[in-house]
Amino acid sequence: MSPMEGGALAKKRKPTTTMDHQTSSSSASVDNNYFNVSHNHVTDNKKNKKKKKKKKRNKAKPKRYSLMSYWELPEYMKDNEFILNYYRANWPLPQALFSVFRWHNETLNVWTHLIGFVLFLGLTMVNLLRVPQVADLLGFFARSTPISAVTNVSRNFISEMEIAAAGHEMSGVAYWPFYVFLGGSMFCLFSSSICHLFSCHSHPLNLLLLRIDYAGITMMIITSFFPPIYYIFQCDPRWQFIYLGGITIMGVFTIITLLSPKLSSGKFRTFRALLFASMGLFGIVPAVHASIVNWGNPRRNATLVYEAAMAFFYLTGTGFYITRIPERWRPGWFDIAGHSHQIFHVLVVLGALAHYAAILVMLDWRNTFGCDNNNAT
Repeated sequence: MSPMEGGALAKKRKPTTTMDHQTSSSSASVDNNYFNVSHNHVTDNKKNKKKKKKKKRNKAKPKRYSLMSYWELPEYMKDNEFILNYYRANWPLPQALFSVFRWHNETLNVWTHLIGFVLFLGLTMVNLLRVPQVADLLGFFARSTPISAVTNVSRNFISEMEIAAAGHEMSGVAYWPFYVFLGGSMFCLFSSSICHLFSCHSHPLNLLLLRIDYAGITMMIITSFFPPIYYIFQCDPRWQFIYLGGITIMGVFTIITLLSPKLSSGKFRTFRALLFASMGLFGIVPAVHASIVNWGNPRRNATLVYEAAMAFFYLTGTGFYITRIPERWRPGWFDIAGHSHQIFHVLVVLGALAHYAAILVMLDWRNTFGCDNNNAT
């Protein structure tokens, strides 16, 4: 082959080589694009899977709501400016429910009355089931005190309670006033616990629960009058009607008054306390009357001791409620434990227990003696 022929042949082959190179380059580019698309698709799938897993974890683990300070609260929740921290606000109902096991400034408010509710529920059951040794639990403590009046009346208390519990029907004494008191106490304590637990949910629920709470306090005061007035004046139904009718009318007026949303605000705290205190002080009149009627009855002194203890606990608790002591002296120091409302709750339970002990004395007396021998020993 001549050089000229070789050169011509080379020129003819050159375009073919260039086209082949371009084709191969295009193929490589397509392959690279396919690889990149596949890689991106795999990466996106991994990201989506991670997001889904994260969402599942978030659904499985409920959001933990944080506590806030007094200044962060909505206006309707600003009730006590001396408690500065550990508030709950606008919490969903499930989180509010489970916050019973968390520490915040309402924890002890919930538990003090919740424990009181369980205690009175237990006392109701042991009385219904006629277990005198348990029902006379307070009599056991009374026998350990140095107060002579209480000690004297408690000497044969267990044996007398056994006689009474063994024959409710034989005694002819109605037990419904006793259970009315226990029911009113349980309603008050339970509604108070519910109010303190769920009032952080929303403004409408807050107002509703506060009204129920005030109604519960009123019911407890009204029902506390039923056993002593009924049993002491059992032989004179006229005074039963006058005193029980009077306290019931006062209670209904109090409930209607407190249904106003305006009166549920912190501004009217003292007014509400005075309403409740006036209902309690109404009891002085029948108490003085009962003391005169039963002057010769040795059990009168024991009853008065218990009732005086009840009045002391209730009035002292009301004093703490109004004055907001001790948090007023040291704002922020008693946010979780030791503030006035918690002290008020404890004293309310102690007052109710003292009244329960007084009713046991009256009930035992009425079971043992009839109307013909009120002053019998």
